[in-house]
Amino acid sequence: MIFADKLIALRKQAGMSQEELAEKLGVSRQSISKWEGAQSVPDLNRVLMLSELFGVSTDTLLKDDLNIEAANPALPDQTEPPLHPVSMEEANAFLKANRRHALLVALGVACCICSVIPAVMLEHIPKIGEGIGSILMMILIAAGVALFIVSGITHQPFDYLEHEAIDTAYGVSGMVKEQQAQHHMQHILSLTIGIGLCITSALPMILAETIFGEDHIFSDYAGGIFFAMVALGTFLIVRTAIIDGGFGKLLEKDDYSREKKQLENGFLKYIMRAYWLTAVAIYLGISFLTGRWEITWILFPVAGILCAGIKAIAEGMMQKKRGNPQ
Repeated sequence: MIFADKLIALRKQAGMSQEELAEKLGVSRQSISKWEGAQSVPDLNRVLMLSELFGVSTDTLLKDDLNIEAANPALPDQTEPPLHPVSMEEANAFLKANRRHALLVALGVACCICSVIPAVMLEHIPKIGEGIGSILMMILIAAGVALFIVSGITHQPFDYLEHEAIDTAYGVSGMVKEQQAQHHMQHILSLTIGIGLCITSALPMILAETIFGEDHIFSDYAGGIFFAMVALGTFLIVRTAIIDGGFGKLLEKDDYSREKKQLENGFLKYIMRAYWLTAVAIYLGISFLTGRWEITWILFPVAGILCAGIKAIAEGMMQKKRGNPQ
């Protein structure tokens, strides 16, 4: 086995892309490509770094008559699934599709939140107010669900970015980091405005009840304004979070690092499925039994916070099991 083949095998067994290996060695991506293509060989200093990085001797790397498996029998057991290649064209297509996906999901969430507004604002109309409000609520919920379905189907070709380790082509990481930097200020602004709207959304109701009283018609309108502000704030937060998450998927950072992908592809995936199905069932059950749709939506933010807690506990247990706590 020649050096080029050994380098490819060792890099893939370590679950590293060419760019990641180049970064660790302080060389360019093109240098790694040339080494793996048997077009050139690294200098002695880089050979020593490779030996230390992959845990093999320099003889194993340089002597053609020594194979990796023979020199390190335990290595095949560490083999990870092959990396999914991502070209520049595919990365650009994903980023474009992710912006559309973010818009559809954010609109769907906003529709579901706004579905309560007709019921709240038409409540004071005798006889027909409640019926019309319920009809409009169902229409808005149906529209939101339809947007979720469309966004999910159109985004499905890129699902592997969330679950599989990837190997990006030369220049992809640089392009993604550049777009992420361009989006950074918009991301901060959207989060700031969105969170601000959610925090101040209760002000119209407080003012209406203080000035006009709880039974005044303006109090109903203030309730509608409350949900409209929450819907707009949530729209801004969800949209920018999904767009920013798309950069993380291509860079394999934060929630999309390879360690977290391995964790979520295991037992945690089934726990989360059961968790969210249970959360939706509880929400629908309580909402239909009590008819208090304007209040029961709070179950989802609570469920989201609990979900993050469960994931954090699972990650901590996994790191402890591996003996590598952060």
